[in-house]
Amino acid sequence: MRLMHIHILGICGTFMGGVALLARAAGHKVTGCDAHVYAPMSTQLEEQGILLTEGYETGQMALAPDLFVIGNAISRGNPLLEAILDRNLPYISGPQWLADHILLGRWILGVAGTHGKTTTTSMLAWILEDAGLTPSFLIGGVPCNFGVSARLTDSPFFVIEADEYDTAFCDKRSKFLHYRPRTAILNNLEFDHADIFADLAAIETQFHHLVRTLPSNGLIIANGTEPSLQRVLDQGCWTPVERFGGSEGWQVGARQVGDEFDVMLDGKNLGRTRLELPGAHNRANAIAALAAARHAGVPVHVGLSALRRFQGIKRRMEVRGIVRKVTIYDDFAHHPTAIAATLEGLKSRIGNARILAVLEPRSNTMKRGTLKEQLPASLALADRVFCYTANLGWDAASVLSPMGAQLFDDLDALVTAVMTEAQEGDHVLVMSNGGFGGIHDKLLGSTSF
Repeated sequence: MRLMHIHILGICGTFMGGVALLARAAGHKVTGCDAHVYAPMSTQLEEQGILLTEGYETGQMALAPDLFVIGNAISRGNPLLEAILDRNLPYISGPQWLADHILLGRWILGVAGTHGKTTTTSMLAWILEDAGLTPSFLIGGVPCNFGVSARLTDSPFFVIEADEYDTAFCDKRSKFLHYRPRTAILNNLEFDHADIFADLAAIETQFHHLVRTLPSNGLIIANGTEPSLQRVLDQGCWTPVERFGGSEGWQVGARQVGDEFDVMLDGKNLGRTRLELPGAHNRANAIAALAAARHAGVPVHVGLSALRRFQGIKRRMEVRGIVRKVTIYDDFAHHPTAIAATLEGLKSRIGNARILAVLEPRSNTMKRGTLKEQLPASLALADRVFCYTANLGWDAASVLSPMGAQLFDDLDALVTAVMTEAQEGDHVLVMSNGGFGGIHDKLLGSTSF
């Protein structure tokens, strides 16, 4: 392998930061830039000796890298990208570089789907780790069992979160088409990414393209409750399929006691396990991870044991702290289905205690209002709802006010309202796919509860 100097545009994103860490671990010289060089990714990168530059000024051309690696947040008009194109310098997308220089020749286990990718990928990586297989991985979050989002080892196994978002300005295929997995989990499939896809059928087409890349000696583990995934497979499938969650294949047993549950396969009880993460959606994630690990050679009983020690993921129902007996959570949920599942999971754990849901509709899809009509139903399990409405492209009051939600375009006013409402024993669930203006620290620093 020829070592090179790569300069990454958009390096502080979760995926591109992970690519940078893998490239550095492989021995390459890595530098990079971003519009906002921010923690925690900037800290991880700087600890690895990676030089970071704030902004996209063309003076970075003086670094003279062998190759520019372009993140999908970079679009035409970016001054550094325009200079690269004008001078006909070599460039490549992040997923393509990863495929060519890191993934080639490995057993790739990819986790795709609208929801649960990060959690399921983390579970799968941990099961393989606990079984002694020391996998490499690239995950769109930080699993608490590992403390990092990406790792490179000598193991033949590589676990990757297989995102359907587009690749780069020059490649509008989904990222996961570059990975060529041998084992693929198809967790679920709903409409999302309205800035990229016109409708659900367009996303199904990309998933079918993924299916077309899987070998005949591979395995697809598909959610048996999703008609959209069945439509994908009906377009053509050349790989064995195991299903989970439906009436056949892998199932969560009917007997559940607290966080303990049975795992079934074709009607046979394979054993019991437990999860720290609450909710039926996380139990479904777990059985999908067990199925994928078994394909890689991990006995099911080993996987069941590993799940008992799975510590969760940062920003997935993460308890940020407790102040005056009010528990503050951070969760990444930003799609109505994920919001509903997150609330259901928390409710199943806390019983009759109150939930104060604090939502920032921040994703491109949510800002456009594409799924706004689904929001009231998705928030039904919350006792109180607070929504941050700054920068929305639709009238939140017409959708959320009828259900009693309180709306704010001022973050400090929102924090004050939550603090005023919260009582001893309440659970404040903050949901956003961004930093939400540091709201968690503002709540935890309050003395007003």
